[in-house]
Amino acid sequence: MAELKECVLVDGIRTPNGRAHKEKGWFRNLRPDELLTHVYKALFERNSKVKPEEIEAVFVGTANQTGAQNDIARLGWLASGLPESVPTNGINQQCPSGMAAIEHAARAIQCGEGDIYIAAGAEDMYMVPMGAGMDFPPRIANYYNPMEFPMGMTAEKVGANYNISREDTELMAYYSHARAKEARDSGKFKKEIVPIPGHDEDGNEITVESDQWIRENPSTEQMAQMKPAFKPDGMVTAATSSPLTTGACAVLLMSREKADALGLSYHLRYGGGVMAGFDPTQMGMAPLPAAQKLLKRKGLKADEIDVWELNEAFGTQALAVLRELGVEENAPFKKTNLWGGALALGHPLGESGARVVITLNNVMQTERPEAKFGIAMLCGGFGNGNASLWEKAE
Repeated sequence: MAELKECVLVDGIRTPNGRAHKEKGWFRNLRPDELLTHVYKALFERNSKVKPEEIEAVFVGTANQTGAQNDIARLGWLASGLPESVPTNGINQQCPSGMAAIEHAARAIQCGEGDIYIAAGAEDMYMVPMGAGMDFPPRIANYYNPMEFPMGMTAEKVGANYNISREDTELMAYYSHARAKEARDSGKFKKEIVPIPGHDEDGNEITVESDQWIRENPSTEQMAQMKPAFKPDGMVTAATSSPLTTGACAVLLMSREKADALGLSYHLRYGGGVMAGFDPTQMGMAPLPAAQKLLKRKGLKADEIDVWELNEAFGTQALAVLRELGVEENAPFKKTNLWGGALALGHPLGESGARVVITLNNVMQTERPEAKFGIAMLCGGFGNGNASLWEKAE
């Protein structure tokens, strides 16, 4: 049996994350497939040695595959004027969809099915609202209380079951915004964000170069005054919940052999991934078993991982996952989300799983170049979890 090939991450690009709002969203006049076009175009411009027709396949993660996102993998590629000879595959794992797309592409490379793949993620939570067109199977009530399925309620349940305090989640939100602002202002996101046209709140055409949700002056005092968003006596507020967001991203993956032949640089190689399931009424904890299983399979311990990217769906679940893993106790984090997380950057569902890998790559390449191992992970609706390991390519 042939040895597995090495898969390396050559490049990753994303749009800024915009607010999903019909009047205030910077991308309210763009379709999600158009956002994908911008990242595809930038990916090929930055990597001119790679021709579109040479792509073996394109995998695109999207959480809500309906309306403007119905088969966005194929239609977004064709609407971009790219070769019809290149096949596409839409991936749905709820929020981890973008990460699942990367893993499918990486495994195909490892198995020798092809040398060049694109994995992408896209979501427009204004044009295609969360849960649009969804028809729950009535029989699921035989096993779970459907009233506990809404995301906010799962976050409340996790907070209560894992003894997470509201104050600690607000501290986490504060540092998420503060670090995102510092990263933005110091130009750390410039390598991963491609500027694209949009419209400001007054309808003027603008060039969008940074994420819309980052707060200029986060305040724990103001957060403490906010009312609970999901339960009258709850702890989860808008400040400690990831906001409704629009965005897209794409990653160029190659066999190491092909990347070397083309003279392309890379910093990370794919170390493996794990998908895991968890109680859907506590869906935010799903990264925990995914990361635990991944570490066990690779013979690693949590403290051997140098950098972590954890999608911050909610403050309660993010803190609970990190504490249960033994990675972090409280913000400011020492190894996790060093450039901020989804509480500040936004969470365009199907995009986020790929976005955290792109950011992990850039953090490990620039801020922590000595780092050997990094893990990106996130939870998803109905108890989906995913974690992927990336290793410095020596």
